[in-house]
Amino acid sequence: MGIGTKVPYSLPFGSPSLAGRQAQAPTVSKPHNRRVLIADDHYIVAEGIARLLSELFDIVEIVEDGEALVQAAQSLEVDVVIADVAMPRWSGLRALKTLRALGSQVPFVFLTMHSEPAVVAAAMRAGANGYVLKARAGRELLFALETVMSGQPYVTPSLAAEHLTYDGLPTNLTERQHSILVLIAKGKGTKQIAKELNLSTRTVEAHRYTLMQMFHVHTAIELVRKADALGLLVIQDIQMAPGS
Repeated sequence: MGIGTKVPYSLPFGSPSLAGRQAQAPTVSKPHNRRVLIADDHYIVAEGIARLLSELFDIVEIVEDGEALVQAAQSLEVDVVIADVAMPRWSGLRALKTLRALGSQVPFVFLTMHSEPAVVAAAMRAGANGYVLKARAGRELLFALETVMSGQPYVTPSLAAEHLTYDGLPTNLTERQHSILVLIAKGKGTKQIAKELNLSTRTVEAHRYTLMQMFHVHTAIELVRKADALGLLVIQDIQMAPGS
């Protein structure tokens, strides 16, 4: 499937369930016409989520990236969105910000592996209603959906305390820091960045070190991935090869 592909969902007969043991967890009866949109670039994971929810929700569509998420949320009748944070083209965070800017107030729950306080805080500040770790994608996800659809926020308890006390969100970068971050994302080395911005290599190295410390990472690829998850980059900025 190509990037941006929308995948109409139909439950495959006899296909293995990633959430088979959790599927029996809910004790409530199925409400009518509650429609969920799922966005995750790992289709096997998305299918497992769909199977888990199939007794309680109508799965309207599965999409693979943030841009397709926004298109689907705008064109379909959706009662709740479940999305990963890190996806191709647009991150889940960028998709959420776009929907909120367009006036959509659809309940939005992140289901992700990202447990960093900075990412949780960025998601909730951007307008997310819920944040659940994929490791808890069973009974807790169902409870989170019930909670956000009743108008209350939900954050996985193990993350909630850190989210409430976290004040180190590295989203207020200086113009110089952001320029250097974008060039790093484009795969530029220190000497190339220095030449392009008319800076000394020592100054660029100092900014790189500061960015690494701010984002709590050790490599350029980790820095770019974290910045993308926080919505600080757009797809045109990111040209680094995976693992570079």
